[in-house]
Amino acid sequence: MKKNLMKKFVATGLVLTMVAGGGTAAFANGSKNDDRGKGNNNNGSKNNTSYTQNVINGNVTININFNDMKNSQWAMRYIASLASKRVFEGYEDGSFKPEKTVTRIEAITAAVRLMGLREQAESDAEKQTKLNFKDADKIPAWAVGYVAVALENDLFTESDDSVKPNEDANRLWATTLLVKALKLEAEAKANMTSTLTFKDAKQIPAGSVGYVKVAVDKGLIDGFEDNTFKPNQSVTRAQLAALLDRTNEQLPGEDQNTNSGTVNTAVYNNVLSLTKNGTTTVYNLHPDVFVLRNGVKVAPTEIAVGDTVKVRTFNNTVVFVEVTGNAPVNTSFDILGTLTATTINAQGKIATITITQNINGVDQSTTYNVSSTFALTGNLTNFSAGHVIQLKGQNQTVTTIDVK
Repeated sequence: MKKNLMKKFVATGLVLTMVAGGGTAAFANGSKNDDRGKGNNNNGSKNNTSYTQNVINGNVTININFNDMKNSQWAMRYIASLASKRVFEGYEDGSFKPEKTVTRIEAITAAVRLMGLREQAESDAEKQTKLNFKDADKIPAWAVGYVAVALENDLFTESDDSVKPNEDANRLWATTLLVKALKLEAEAKANMTSTLTFKDAKQIPAGSVGYVKVAVDKGLIDGFEDNTFKPNQSVTRAQLAALLDRTNEQLPGEDQNTNSGTVNTAVYNNVLSLTKNGTTTVYNLHPDVFVLRNGVKVAPTEIAVGDTVKVRTFNNTVVFVEVTGNAPVNTSFDILGTLTATTINAQGKIATITITQNINGVDQSTTYNVSSTFALTGNLTNFSAGHVIQLKGQNQTVTTIDVK
């Protein structure tokens, strides 16, 4: 078995268009209708059902124009998150087809990509693998490497003699696949005698009970509102997106293209500054960066100082930001420090101000947004870099600048 390079993602940002001739357009599906309410209530969200995005990083061009997301707003966060890791790809006509069912080969491909093994699966060596499945001749040429890598990573069982690549992936099969991707097969086997409380639990084969139990316990999937599991129901691309994204959060290993931290500077000129464990890192945001706040796509300027965020990069540029914790509200501040810099907006007013303070013997600079109605007081002749100023404000926005 080849070394499992789990989770060494090569993120290219947002949802991709189908590569001509690739046949791998779009993967994912996976939970259920009530996934829509699982920590992601988008009722009343912005009606961002259609948008176009061109991102050019090296030789990679990424286009987005999902014109069919009107009824699947709940899945946007999952789709964008997975797209930033190249797990999903859209269609050439600009659609995502969120309600389209997923075939087994598409789900296998998505799982392998989620594990960070895309590069290996698309290598010449893997694509030339001789597969011993009865229906090996029905596996598309582009997918041979993915099936080979899935075999090497125990996503099949010893008794599987067919892939059934064109068969719809149902909820039970997709759940089992991703529990295996999490390397939890031993835990699943230890739970084979568990009692499932779903009304239709008898429809779940005895040999699959442990997989469903682990998936439910891990929060990957749950039942419908009528307390059924519907193991044989085909999953849609939007549903699988939810299941895959939840699985991704629990995969072992570290994604080198994903980072997190607390925002310490107001976003300006597409620059985001984060602090984590006392270390500050500055990131450049792509002009069309996908920002999620409370499950809704928002502008980068809505990222607030004090927010905790997760970012994903491609070629050292942030293409995806998710606010995972909101900054404290109604927080007033009154600080003294040295004026470092200011920026001016199109109206000729101060947009941001940077102040430097010496904290525990270390100079630390922080940038704040400035209210359009701020008051400037004190010795105005000293309002220049290097002079001491006092900033007062609320919610990380300056309302008063007092020059000392």
